[in-house]
Amino acid sequence: MDDQSRASGSDLMPPMTTDESDEEDNSSLATDETADNMHHTHAEAFLSVGRGSLLSPPVEGGKKVLVTGGAGFVGSHVADHLLTRGDAVILVDEFNDYYDTTLKRSNVAYLLAKHGSSRLRVVEADICDAHAMEQLFITESPKHVVHMAARAGVRPSIDDPFVYIHSNILGTTRLLELARIHGNECFVWASSSSVYGGSSLEEFGEDDYVDNPVSPYAATKKACELMTYTYHSLYKMNVSGLRFFTVYGPRGRPDMAPFKFVDRVSRGLEIQQFGDGSSSRDYTYIDDIVDGVVRALDRPLGYQIFNLGNGSPYRLSDFIGLVEKNVGKSAVIKILPDQPGDVPRTCANISKAQELLGYQPKVSFEEGIARTVDWYKGWKAEKEVVEARKKKEEAEEEVMKKELREGQMAAARKKGGKIARIASNISVFSQGGLSG
Repeated sequence: MDDQSRASGSDLMPPMTTDESDEEDNSSLATDETADNMHHTHAEAFLSVGRGSLLSPPVEGGKKVLVTGGAGFVGSHVADHLLTRGDAVILVDEFNDYYDTTLKRSNVAYLLAKHGSSRLRVVEADICDAHAMEQLFITESPKHVVHMAARAGVRPSIDDPFVYIHSNILGTTRLLELARIHGNECFVWASSSSVYGGSSLEEFGEDDYVDNPVSPYAATKKACELMTYTYHSLYKMNVSGLRFFTVYGPRGRPDMAPFKFVDRVSRGLEIQQFGDGSSSRDYTYIDDIVDGVVRALDRPLGYQIFNLGNGSPYRLSDFIGLVEKNVGKSAVIKILPDQPGDVPRTCANISKAQELLGYQPKVSFEEGIARTVDWYKGWKAEKEVVEARKKKEEAEEEVMKKELREGQMAAARKKGGKIARIASNISVFSQGGLSG
């Protein structure tokens, strides 16, 4: 799936491995201050990969789950659900700068504040780091893997395909091999609806021909589907690849259209519409995606590919109108040509996931956008409070520095005057001695 649903805005966040989202009440609001204090408050959760496990076991009947990309949008929501039901979670993320790392650290801070660190271990590491991941599997021996880490984004993959090959194909293969060696009961990972390319079918089904990707990102996801099948075929691993269809909701990725449109329309900033607005996407609310991920984790079924979507595409022009309605402001729209790598329409056939997983999306796009806007307003208000407090503290610190500088200068002048008087007396004495 394309990363921005044919929309962008230049000054929200710089698009720069994250989890796949192709990323509530006030208790869920994470702030910069929370992220800054995260390491200090729950330092025991941040362990080097060489340390022994300090995780408490999961509740009776629970699982120990490795969640990669766990600081990102989908990964942090999945980790929250698993911890809430009593599982133990090893969260791995490299906290790279594809988007603002403060948001990722805030997600982890929220998890630690809500669940503590007894059943949550956070490891800052690259999944492609062979030594780090080997030590992690030796130490923790997770038998269940939820692999959400990947290099995301259709358009950036066209500019730099090599980083996508490294993070997505090498990273996934590394985890598959370690899971094979150390034992695995179920391996669930994030594929993408992008593998369907420019399909003209009314609905996209898991059995469709998908050998014509239109971006390096989509090609890496198709390659990972082949690699995961190979591991199932050779080693009988239970592997489920989940083709996500445009995931959105609270704590969403800032480079994705739902977050971006809500933010920019709220602030009266221009949004960019690629094409004439007739393109459509199958938008899927985060709670429904998490439900699908967990259902796949709890149901090892050999090798499977599942569509996780809503099954109801929404036109881009109607999407913008829905945001305007919920925000209460008109959008400032700049219309641009279609972008390379984007597809005109996505629509998930979810009958397989419904039949085998019991998956059933519950949140309509209208309700999901309303929830997202409500969350955004609270998040923005909290962020403004933190920023105002930070500015006040910086101003007070600057005043203190100024007073200190002025005090030092006054002391220096006073000291300089005293030295000058002593020097003058010495000079007079010396002159008197010479004349005598």
